[in-house]
Amino acid sequence: GIPRKKTLCTLIFSFSFRIYEEGRESIPEHPYLFETDVEICLIGGSCKSPTERFWNGNNMIYILQKARHNEESGLMEESKAEDAIYASELLPKESSGPVALSVRRAKQLISLFTMVQNPNMTHLKISELVVLPPLWIRCDGSDPEHTCWLGAEPLKAGNKITGINFYMVTCDGPTADKTCFANLEELKMAHKMKHHSSVVMTKGFAQYELIRAAAIEDTIVESESNIYVDITWNTVDKILETPPLISAATLNITLESGDPRSPVYQLYRELQFLLALAEGLKTSVTEWPEPVESESAVELVQEFLTDLKKKLDGYCISGNSNETEKIKCDTAAVDSSIKSIFSERGDLDFAEQLWCKMRSKCVSSYQELIECFTLIIKSLERGEIQPWIHQGSSSLLSKLIQQSYHGKIEVVSLNGITPIQMLLEIGLDKMKKDYVSFFIVKSGSCLLFQDYFISTSVDLHEQVHRVQKLHHMLEIMVSCAVLLQFKHENLFPLTQICMKYYKENPLNEKHVFQLPIRPALVKKFYQNDHPEIWKVDISSGHGQKEVKTTWQVSTNPPVEHITSNNTGLFSDSTVNGSSEERMYFITMAKCSQVHFT
Repeated sequence: GIPRKKTLCTLIFSFSFRIYEEGRESIPEHPYLFETDVEICLIGGSCKSPTERFWNGNNMIYILQKARHNEESGLMEESKAEDAIYASELLPKESSGPVALSVRRAKQLISLFTMVQNPNMTHLKISELVVLPPLWIRCDGSDPEHTCWLGAEPLKAGNKITGINFYMVTCDGPTADKTCFANLEELKMAHKMKHHSSVVMTKGFAQYELIRAAAIEDTIVESESNIYVDITWNTVDKILETPPLISAATLNITLESGDPRSPVYQLYRELQFLLALAEGLKTSVTEWPEPVESESAVELVQEFLTDLKKKLDGYCISGNSNETEKIKCDTAAVDSSIKSIFSERGDLDFAEQLWCKMRSKCVSSYQELIECFTLIIKSLERGEIQPWIHQGSSSLLSKLIQQSYHGKIEVVSLNGITPIQMLLEIGLDKMKKDYVSFFIVKSGSCLLFQDYFISTSVDLHEQVHRVQKLHHMLEIMVSCAVLLQFKHENLFPLTQICMKYYKENPLNEKHVFQLPIRPALVKKFYQNDHPEIWKVDISSGHGQKEVKTTWQVSTNPPVEHITSNNTGLFSDSTVNGSSEERMYFITMAKCSQVHFT
């Protein structure tokens, strides 16, 4: 009856207002429980909104969904809504996703929200009427329209609430039957009639997957890597049209290092050895690789020193191409098809050549490492070698070599973590120079943040972390150069975007790097391909009076709370039994307005 509804209205307002006030300081970590069946989550502007494809607001929003009761929590079956407890005990196991409410329940909640935001509802005796954030409710698609979202957004003039925008998102599919697709002229006419508009504007959006379209091989490798292009344009002429070249386009790059097909995979393996040494330095336990060379590391180092002894005037790799070919360094194993992009440096000094010989192909034990460094230090002490090293090298071995030029070197005890640290230092020096060589010579970057990435003023573990960042950036550049055939003018701004991000953030291979581009740059990869997402926005009005209709197709379910496994909403059938046609989910978002004054 009326008293019950009044109580609920007052409750939902005070409850929502309290969550909103708490959210001003920090977004609540857990959802709140409303009555016994609804979770209320507050999502901040910096978080990704699950409704971003259908609604372009960027402030805080409420997400309402079905409460997921944990049987082991011992939670009482009935709870007074007034208690407004945290729903942390209701959280599901990590593998489960959000659960939708019935459409009927969602409409009840929208009705309550509307009443508490309506300034004309004076009989509710709400002491302080505050404009609450927009409300979005996950729906289970149980109605004939297959509704998956209902939304309500208060409209305001200053601090006064003037009305509410209502949103309804429906979904069907997946289907390959294009006769199910809408007709653009019919969509525009329906919008005009619904909103009494004489003029409408259309805006298109398409997303294409480029990394698959440009794949060199057909092999399937489990990877989180993705390169997509998002394209937007004004004035859409027909459904599923290819975006015009005057569109605005953004490349979205998410790349996971370590793909065996990558041209820099051998460099990645070199980095993994560096990381193993760094971990050994931290834990005093190093996982040594199995030897793959017939010769031991000690024998290879002895041969290397013997060759140096024959060169009374020292040794310089850049002066002898035959010696360059003899260095069994992984960097030299870079695939021949990309040597012009990332080729081995021709100026490896003594310490860098030593790293190439001692790294994962050879050194297979702590004792072997000690024996290798013992041979080197004795040769330096006796003056049998005077090897060339790069200026600015900060490793302990480089310091010993510099001291040997003056006939006396300090005593080094090769025990504990010292041998591992010595090898880690020369590996760090070498790999830093490898990456710097690429970013300066190949991508043309002036290394705006070069000092940050190659700084020796931080501890070894932080230096290793920064080298990991350099490698991730390299993988991104090489992928774009090889798969998308990017040239210097495109690699340069991408390098700057990556460097700026990594100067301010830790390593994150899930981060999406975004680069504005001209569609013509990648058109050949998508012009004959099906989009992953294609949508058209039909709008009329301006400012708060703007209303929008969205029609979209997507290869993936547009909402995470409804899948083809848990509802009869989605069909797995294809047209004429063919599986070659792209299957699409069809989504429709409609808006309507109610004005209070």
